[in-house]
Amino acid sequence: MPVISYDPPDRFVAGAVGRPGDRAFFLQARSGRRVTSVGLEKFQVTLLAERLEELLDEVLRRSGGDAPVPAVTPSELRDDGPLDQPVEEEFKVGTMALAWDPDDEQVVIEAQEVTEGEDEDAEVGEDDPAIAVLRVRISAAQARAFAERALKVVAAGRPPCPLCGLPLDTEGHVCPRQNGYLG
Repeated sequence: MPVISYDPPDRFVAGAVGRPGDRAFFLQARSGRRVTSVGLEKFQVTLLAERLEELLDEVLRRSGGDAPVPAVTPSELRDDGPLDQPVEEEFKVGTMALAWDPDDEQVVIEAQEVTEGEDEDAEVGEDDPAIAVLRVRISAAQARAFAERALKVVAAGRPPCPLCGLPLDTEGHVCPRQNGYLG
């Protein structure tokens, strides 16, 4: 499969479908009527959001505050809307990469399709026509908005147990801090 490129997208968000405890997570890019949704794991959404924040903070620090990187999400870029429907998974994400393009002052995000026996030495975006890659180029402000939303999506799951921090199901859970009693 070729590289699926959005430069820039009209919308780029992380979202989830399903009930807490049984959600499927997606990255979704849209330009006009064209929509691409790729599936990924909850921890991948969290890592992507955290790494984006770190990347933006580092760019801002190294520039001495001169880079066009907002310290917080601009309110006009906040996007709390649902994923565009229907959500049809193009592929499941394995490897992801982030970069700052200093020439265009944009963040580049690449999500590569998971492969069997994923090669840890493989570079994202290598020229293997059998492996799909979603490549998105967004502004620093859009990246802040993406990261903020992604962390909210992850946090909107099951509430944590106040004793052990594990997720609570609607029926409760077996809490290790209460010697296995249903809490």
